[in-house]
Amino acid sequence: MKLRLDQLAPHLKQRLAPIYLISGDEILLVNEAVDALRAVARAQGFSERLIFTVDRSFDWGAVADATQTMSLFADKRWVELRIAEGKPGEGAKLIEQFAQQASADTLLVIVSGKLDKAAQNSKWVKAVEQSGVSVTCYPISAADLPAWVTARMRARGLQPNPMAAKLLAERVEGNLLAAMQEIEKLAITHQGAVDEKMIVDAVAESARYDVFGLADALLGGDTARVLRMLDGLRETGTEPPLVLWACTRELRILARCAALPAAQRDHALEEMHVWQSRWALYRKACARHTLNEWRGLLQRAESVDCSIKGLAAGSPWDGLIELALGIAGRAMFPVPLH
Repeated sequence: MKLRLDQLAPHLKQRLAPIYLISGDEILLVNEAVDALRAVARAQGFSERLIFTVDRSFDWGAVADATQTMSLFADKRWVELRIAEGKPGEGAKLIEQFAQQASADTLLVIVSGKLDKAAQNSKWVKAVEQSGVSVTCYPISAADLPAWVTARMRARGLQPNPMAAKLLAERVEGNLLAAMQEIEKLAITHQGAVDEKMIVDAVAESARYDVFGLADALLGGDTARVLRMLDGLRETGTEPPLVLWACTRELRILARCAALPAAQRDHALEEMHVWQSRWALYRKACARHTLNEWRGLLQRAESVDCSIKGLAAGSPWDGLIELALGIAGRAMFPVPLH
């Protein structure tokens, strides 16, 4: 069975499944899901805990022993597999075997990073979903982050006004661990109402300015966030070629979609291995410009590349700002290609 993260708590009030897969690239959310599961398991007698971190030289025989033998120290055993890339290799067969012959005395918990499409469709994941539960921890979107911050602050006895929650969300720029650290610091010194001045005074700049966050801002057409993230990337020493790569990657996808009838664009996104959860972002962005305008922006990206390589005059960062604003929907276009 597949569950959303918000469905895990109600599920845990029922009978535990023999095997769980908790995956995602948001470390805070993944760890909180594992902790919630662990608390329920301990209450039900799973007192012995074995943790295995899987790497290329990992010995799967130790896991086989742990899942096939009785515990010497407790009635029930928690066996935890941490697989960073969601690729167990030769261990996939063992996971499938456990899913088919699960024991009431052993709870197998697989903790993984984000699973790509191939991993999601693999036999071992399907076996887990048939016999147990998989939970995917998706990142919190920029639009949903203020509400998430508000809920977390209220849980710690803080009552933020809307502007305070929005300001904190902007300061951490999607970094949930940083958000929780700032909320904990605020909870130590404040209780009750929190306004934006308290956030400005107390919260450090801990925004996670990365090129993937920039890509979301570009697709969403959020020009203010695009400028803020470009400033952050520049200040943290990110090299212009990496930023250009992020912009060009989105441009190529958007130009290809713009060349197709709207009814065929989802299929093209699937062929380009774009996650289905992001298709709506691309649909919205694609409609922002004509095909000729997208091609003009690709031409502009080539000019920025030349300036980065010293083959053309101009500041690479100025060119990147102009290019990014064009993708986000606010720029003058060059003469379109025909």
